[in-house]
Amino acid sequence: MNAPSTIDLARISAMDLTHAAHLLKGVRDATLSGQRPRVLPRPVIGDSWGRMLHGGVDPDRDIRSRLLTEEELEERRRTSPLLEILPVLRNALVSVADAAQHIMIVCDAEGRVLWREGSAAVLRQADTHGLEPGADWGESVVGTNGIGTPLVVRRPVQVFSAEHFVQTHHPWTCAGAPVTDPRDGRLLGVVDVSGPLRTIHPATLSLVDSVAKLAEARLRERHVTALDRLRAVAAPVLARLDGRAVAVDTHGWTAAVTGMPPADRLALPKSFGAGRTWLPSLGSCLVEPLPGGWLLRAEDPGDAPRPVAATRLVLDVSSPRRWTLSVLGGAHDWTHELSPRHAELLFLLCTYRTGRTASGLAEDMFGDPARTVTVRAELSRVRRYLGGLLAHRPYRFHEDIDVDVVMPDSPADLLPHSTAPAVRAARRVAEP
Repeated sequence: MNAPSTIDLARISAMDLTHAAHLLKGVRDATLSGQRPRVLPRPVIGDSWGRMLHGGVDPDRDIRSRLLTEEELEERRRTSPLLEILPVLRNALVSVADAAQHIMIVCDAEGRVLWREGSAAVLRQADTHGLEPGADWGESVVGTNGIGTPLVVRRPVQVFSAEHFVQTHHPWTCAGAPVTDPRDGRLLGVVDVSGPLRTIHPATLSLVDSVAKLAEARLRERHVTALDRLRAVAAPVLARLDGRAVAVDTHGWTAAVTGMPPADRLALPKSFGAGRTWLPSLGSCLVEPLPGGWLLRAEDPGDAPRPVAATRLVLDVSSPRRWTLSVLGGAHDWTHELSPRHAELLFLLCTYRTGRTASGLAEDMFGDPARTVTVRAELSRVRRYLGGLLAHRPYRFHEDIDVDVVMPDSPADLLPHSTAPAVRAARRVAEP
């Protein structure tokens, strides 16, 4: 028997809308009833449906979270990093959305709707679906959708009709792309274009993704400008110092350095301030405030910090959105928040305690053993904060280190952003 094919958006867009919606409804109904559909949902949709089933989201009932009060909404708007790029999003999307009978929606990292603009008629329809300012459109609340799902998988997603997990959302189509902070990879929120079913267009997702990248580029430009200002302040200070010292911004990005090789960025601990501290990359150092950053003066006159003994390493991937690595048992315990890619690589290294070659990790990550350059570059960045705890040839944790992994309660929440074949396989193995 031939395996069922997987539906894709290009195929949907080429169909009569009524037929496409009917086809997807059949796929959804079969999946929810535990049957194997004739056509499989797209992987990003199927994975999301799996998370909804594990999380107990009602597929037939529209459940809504409490709306933010006006005061809460205004406070979130005022403090959101998305506020400074809102003009970019408006200029690029609102006129297009209005003409196409869509609306633009901007949400924070929790899925709360902060702003929405576009077609007045569609805005009124959105109100009936609870898609209003202050509403919670996180995936765990309203099911698979173009706001909450991109926040989980950290990539652009278009959701059409019955690809929405909750039945009441089937008359809609939506396309959303996450926006991340280029300074630290932190998820800032999502920009989405939504509208009635008849307004679907296959190019909408590409447009939204391009605009999200344009907004991130604007944030990157502002970061470069801020580093230039910090460099102008720090350069004369460093010129008067002996020994090793570096000026970094509040995210650890290097503005100026003396007495040591330059590095793009230093890993700073979560709690960081003036005084004496210890960093994996510098050892013991004195921290002094600078306008827009910090001056770090290494106390050890040697060329590099002395290795610090540690006995335990804890990788926490229990959250679907935030992952940390903690090194414990040495003279200085520390915790580092991980990027999505580093969380994947470290999880795989925890799985292969005897070690994994670059080609093996490339196959685990990308299904292509030839993509070793990417793997080596990322692991080189990891070793900046792990140092001798991470050996290579093959890549592995030091044999004297106890390694623990804190897993999520549901297998579906294991690094849900990851499309790495080995991570997807780990989710299946962990299922009861």
